Amino acid sequence: MPKSVAPYRITSLGKHHDRSTFACGHPALDRYLQQQARQDAEKLIAAPLVLTGPPSATVLGYYTLSAAHIEADKLPAELAKRLPRYPNLPVTLLGRLAVEQRCKGKGLGALLLVHALQNSLAAAAQIAAIAVVVDAKDEAAAAFYRRFGFIALQAEPARLFLPLKTVAKLFPEEQA
Repeated sequence: MPKSVAPYRITSLGKHHDRSTFACGHPALDRYLQQQARQDAEKLIAAPLVLTGPPSATVLGYYTLSAAHIEADKLPAELAKRLPRYPNLPVTLLGRLAVEQRCKGKGLGALLLVHALQNSLAAAAQIAAIAVVVDAKDEAAAAFYRRFGFIALQAEPARLFLPLKTVAKLFPEEQA
């Protein structure tokens, strides 16, 4: 899986990454990257990956992935009936995804999302997951995810999911 798309690189968050000035327009997402993300990585609570561009290690965007579960009865009935009758099913949680305000409109959010989906698909080969789940912060975020095929859960419209079987069709070369 590519770790860079010139001129950008996506790597695991490290001590050398400059997060101090990151501002995406959502204070909670800014604060998380600046104050909490490294601790979550060290404690294996979340895997933060950052997008950087030349010429420095300044963070232009980031996302986090974590293992999670979803209650089977929250899924659409047509999907749930094709799955084992377990009360909870494994998913990958795309916990946060944010792009620096000055970089918005350049496709970096899509780049991060595609990278997160590729990582989720690769991880599912080793640690099972049926979908990628995201909790949209607002309607604009929900609309962003819906453009990529994410489906809202019936009872929780801000919680969206994308089945990994759908993701696998997007990246057939990853399955070889």
